Amino acid sequence: MTYPLIDIGANLMHDSFDADRNDVLRRAHAAGVIKMLVTGSSDQGSKDAAALAGSHPGVLYATAGVHPHHASKFGDQSVRLITTLAAQDPVVAIGECGLDYFRNFSPREAQLVAFRAQLDVAADTGLPVFLHQRDAHDDFVEVLEPMLPRLSRAVAHCFTGEGESLREYIAMGLWIGITGWICDERRGTHLREIVGAIPDDRLMLETDAPYLLPRTMRPKPKSRRNEPAYLPEVLRVVAESRGQSEEHVARVTTDNAIRFFGLA
Repeated sequence: MTYPLIDIGANLMHDSFDADRNDVLRRAHAAGVIKMLVTGSSDQGSKDAAALAGSHPGVLYATAGVHPHHASKFGDQSVRLITTLAAQDPVVAIGECGLDYFRNFSPREAQLVAFRAQLDVAADTGLPVFLHQRDAHDDFVEVLEPMLPRLSRAVAHCFTGEGESLREYIAMGLWIGITGWICDERRGTHLREIVGAIPDDRLMLETDAPYLLPRTMRPKPKSRRNEPAYLPEVLRVVAESRGQSEEHVARVTTDNAIRFFGLA
């Protein structure tokens, strides 16, 4: 049985989708994924995400932001662009923004500058924030927490941390996005043990496609590329781990996404 689902994070402008993007959208619809958010992670990527979402009204929406990997290219032009895109109907959140000290593809100081600036844009526009954090918890909280009174809403996208950080994020008022990381027997088993701590009204689901193909899928897809049509497998594992029905988790996460992003 399929349930109406919303994928709150899919990198649909990734070049791995160039050859069959429309087919990917059709497969998602057939799998019950009724709406998807296209992640913006750079200046050009945010423009492309907004354009794609604009061509599929009511189905695709977009975020506008600069991922910490690209923070070294962040500047005044990025602030102007994100602010401009935020006024467009398909754009429903600021981000993906935050800190990533696991890769450090951009210097940490550049990441901090870009993160603070994008939080300011979110505060000024009233749009929610789509957050990224990896191996940077302390700095992430130090920057984010003082801004929370000015922010409408914030979601920790692709949460992969431990129970202590999860409890801290929930106490801070963050929503939590869970991906196929929870389906990974090598590094995601701890998520199965703590995902039940997320309140029903703070939980959302995402694929982070084309990354994080759910490793629990049977039969396994021929390609290692993840896509929104595989979101039901994330739903299955999350529901099982929380001791809830798939129908219940589908309903609450879909309602949460509509409410959080203000989706029509």
